[in-house]
Amino acid sequence: MEAKVLQGMQSSTWIMRERIVMRKQDSSLQFFQKSGEQKWSGVPASCCFRTSKQRSHRLVVPRVSCSSGNVPVLESGSPTLLDESKILKKKAEEIEPYINGRCIYLVGMMGSGKTTVGKVLSDALGYSFCDCDTLIEQAVGVSTVAEIFNQYGEGFFRDNETEVLHKLSSMHRHVVSTGGGAVIRPINWRHMQKGISVWLDVPVEVLARRITAVGTNSRPLLHQESGDPFSRIMKRLYTLLEERGEAYGNADARVSLKNIASKLGVEDVCNVTSTAISIEVLSN
Repeated sequence: MEAKVLQGMQSSTWIMRERIVMRKQDSSLQFFQKSGEQKWSGVPASCCFRTSKQRSHRLVVPRVSCSSGNVPVLESGSPTLLDESKILKKKAEEIEPYINGRCIYLVGMMGSGKTTVGKVLSDALGYSFCDCDTLIEQAVGVSTVAEIFNQYGEGFFRDNETEVLHKLSSMHRHVVSTGGGAVIRPINWRHMQKGISVWLDVPVEVLARRITAVGTNSRPLLHQESGDPFSRIMKRLYTLLEERGEAYGNADARVSLKNIASKLGVEDVCNVTSTAISIEVLSN
């Protein structure tokens, strides 16, 4: 059975238009099994990597920020982050038997912190972390999602996104950061239902502040309009949320940044750490 699965994985190709030249097999997405556990092969560490179960609690834990830099920005922590890290580790140990190795899929709008939270969460659980967008870029042989949209169109990107989720659905012990639009196809939900899906619900204004700070070059769906960047991004994000809000609601759990801030007595949701968000994910 394992040989058949391996052969099927290696021989499968990404859905591409006839005019697109496929990459060589040795650089395409492949799978292999080692010590009874499935892992990605041929994928750079930046998009899927193994995290150690044993981490020092003295490490600084990243904080989600709305200021300039990557989205979201990582900032140095405060003394309370040490306590949060311990709480997260304890919560992960308690919940792991109930998760039973199922993958965790993080869904949500662009800029909601899925990658940052995903890495913290995978570290706590001893899971591997995968970023769907990066896996697609690697498979297609194009450096950014924006380039894929420009060269081949959104439909082509969505086809490859579905293929990535299909392959991930047969795997275990992964935290997966999905693209903001992954929820729009029902077939993607069928793949994600084999794991646990969590919606990171972040206020649109916060998303707009984060994205405005770093620009929209990596956000192909935000390129269409001109005008004041913040107002333009806000308008577009509200439209996207209106289109996708019901689909996000299909997730097994919803983690609201506003609710976490209220619970912690934090006025600015940007001061809620990715560790606190991860704790809430495991508490749902």
